[in-house]
Amino acid sequence: MILLDNYDSFTYNLVEYFRVLGVGFRVYRNDQISLAEIELLKPERMVISPGPGSPSEAGISCAAIRTFAGRIPILGVCLGHQCIAEVFGGRVVRSAEPVHGKTSVIHYDDTVLFSGLPNPFEAMRYHSLIVERESLPDTLRVSASTDDGIIMGLQHRQYTVMGVQFHPESILTPCGMKMLANFLAVRGGTWL
Repeated sequence: MILLDNYDSFTYNLVEYFRVLGVGFRVYRNDQISLAEIELLKPERMVISPGPGSPSEAGISCAAIRTFAGRIPILGVCLGHQCIAEVFGGRVVRSAEPVHGKTSVIHYDDTVLFSGLPNPFEAMRYHSLIVERESLPDTLRVSASTDDGIIMGLQHRQYTVMGVQFHPESILTPCGMKMLANFLAVRGGTWL
């Protein structure tokens, strides 16, 4: 597995969770590896980490999603989630109410990523940007949202590409480890 680090301190919480889950992985900063180098590593899955800024400031994160979608499972967390939306035609906009270091109640639909979790569940949020619901293309569907309708989860309809706006790797997201284990159970590049 490849974990693309968007220069965020939460990346190493993700690293620790995946280590506990027993998965082999490599971590690369978003500007310290090329798509060709990733190809040579033949990853079985990819995680795009949280980070500061917007998708346009996320190094090769968007290009990696474009290149590997449909080939391997991809999970985007926070900024990674926003990158997924932008790659497939959605818009990322400034939130009317930035949320940093607060938990929210998250409601979800029936998707693999949230399988076996309580519905709703509580999750930690740190973000000033959100995916604009009105701009969401038909290829993506909302898989989770807050009580007030802010998109908290996306899933591609055909490819095994999914994102969460919140932080599953935070201690204040009690079911985060189970969520990451669910991601590790996904195989192949398409849902079919």
